[in-house]
Amino acid sequence: MSRVPDPRDVASAGSAAPGHPRGPARRAPGRRILPWPPLDRLLQRALGRATEAPVIPGNRAALLVDGPVAYPAMLALIAGAKRRVHFENYIFRPDRTGRRFAEALAARARAGVEVRVLYDWFGSLSTPPSFWAALRDAGCEVRPFGPPSLRRPLDLLRRDHRKLLVVDGDTAVLGGLCIGDEWAGGPDSPCWRDTAVRLDGPIARALDRSFARLWRRAGGGVIDLDAPPCPADGTVTARVVDGPPTHARAYRVYQLIAALAERSLYVTGAYPLAPASLRRALASAARTGVDVRILAPGRSDLPILNQAARAHYTALLRAGVRIYEWTGPMLHAKTVVADGNWALIGSSNLNPFSLWGSYELDVEIQGPELASALERQFLADLDSAREITLEAWRRRPARQRWIERLGAALLWLPYKLYSG
Repeated sequence: MSRVPDPRDVASAGSAAPGHPRGPARRAPGRRILPWPPLDRLLQRALGRATEAPVIPGNRAALLVDGPVAYPAMLALIAGAKRRVHFENYIFRPDRTGRRFAEALAARARAGVEVRVLYDWFGSLSTPPSFWAALRDAGCEVRPFGPPSLRRPLDLLRRDHRKLLVVDGDTAVLGGLCIGDEWAGGPDSPCWRDTAVRLDGPIARALDRSFARLWRRAGGGVIDLDAPPCPADGTVTARVVDGPPTHARAYRVYQLIAALAERSLYVTGAYPLAPASLRRALASAARTGVDVRILAPGRSDLPILNQAARAHYTALLRAGVRIYEWTGPMLHAKTVVADGNWALIGSSNLNPFSLWGSYELDVEIQGPELASALERQFLADLDSAREITLEAWRRRPARQRWIERLGAALLWLPYKLYSG
């Protein structure tokens, strides 16, 4: 986002007295009139309440685009671990990529490093018990999240969709990448398009605490995270957006940033069946002159979600939102960047099933160091996408319209059940 103006730089709307340098005042019953704090403090307060988390300065951040970049960085961090490795993912496949990670984790466990692996029972359903047994035999602690339970059968609807690696409490990688050959690619199969971020500094310790909370919820014990403090030698300010089901923290951040963006708001969504209220927020921003663009998959591993999302394109296009569909292999990234100065990267998809129904993990990053790189990546991604114009969309075949309506109808009940 561009610089947040100080109230002394702009004319206040409404109740400021002429010549008053600090903007409108508020009155509490029985108390003296107090000036509003500067707008940057108000923004931090709003973000803090939306995420229920403190802002953490002093970090370093690096964008990791696609598996061929992210995976080697993650494996190198695991190989260099000295005290502990915390590894969490929705999908951990037993394929070539999965075996590379399993071997790296097992090697550190055999070297005496604490290694904990948390995987989602449903997401990793195709991974055989022997795969996990080999990790346990090497000394790793391994736990499934949310296996079937007669005592709590509805827990099957609440999945651990997070993707996180934390090493020694000092360095973390999170984003949208699961562990599988789809993300690694190969000579005959281009990798899925996805985004992660590496974070060094105090934010890694907060992410480690987030892992420890979900580890305990999955039946693991309390993790002792005592360690020397992380060096705060970076310039990046960040905040953990830890999203248990029904808390809707990432959703509240989306709403807030859609309301505050001044110049641009670029959203990459793998499964962009956004809630109606969020679509209205994006449309409202576009109508007031913000350059709002959405990059969505042209094809998907869950076609019904994309068809249902397309049923809502017309209203967004009428409002001035520009929509692009990716023409390469599967688009799986989940990112937002506003005004080249604010970013959200993580596991939350732009739909109610993710925003309200799953355990998700994102990080909000402030400042141009990372956000400008993410904005450049978004614009570069548009070279591999086709823009959908309102005129062309109105001329789409009747068969396509019926497919969209069918997708929306089939998902209507679960959509309503998960929508807060």
